Amino acid sequence: MKLSTDKKILILNLIIPLAIGFLAFLLTREGIDNYTNNLIKPFFAPPKFIFPIVWTILYILMGISSYRIYNSMACYKNICLIIYGLSLVLNFLWPIIFFNLNARLFSFIFIIFLDIVVLYMIICYKGIDKLAAKLQIPYFGWLVFASILNLSVYFLNR
Repeated sequence: MKLSTDKKILILNLIIPLAIGFLAFLLTREGIDNYTNNLIKPFFAPPKFIFPIVWTILYILMGISSYRIYNSMACYKNICLIIYGLSLVLNFLWPIIFFNLNARLFSFIFIIFLDIVVLYMIICYKGIDKLAAKLQIPYFGWLVFASILNLSVYFLNR
């Protein structure tokens, strides 16, 4: 069975964020183990097994959203996709800064910048496809939670 071009584009849009997330995980495994085993975490820190589940769902939602934007006829969709690309780059770099470099305060500043980029992306998406924008709200919410967790870990481990 031959896949249509449309399905190939959807699959590509799903693979891109999932691959970036998986690569970030591979590069930060030791740092994640250090975080899990050696750092003081706030009472609201989720158990380790939650993170890959949540991130997989979020990456799938990102892929669906980017696919919807890519397929739109909006004249400024490329700007939205560039913002999305920037969010993926920042999302890839943050765990390296937090887990591998142990730069907790800098990683907090960095994730706030990521929060702003994702919020801007949601606003951009909303002008093209309201569902694509809504699919990014869980991602933004998780990033805000991660920002609070990041800052808490910084203060608890100074």
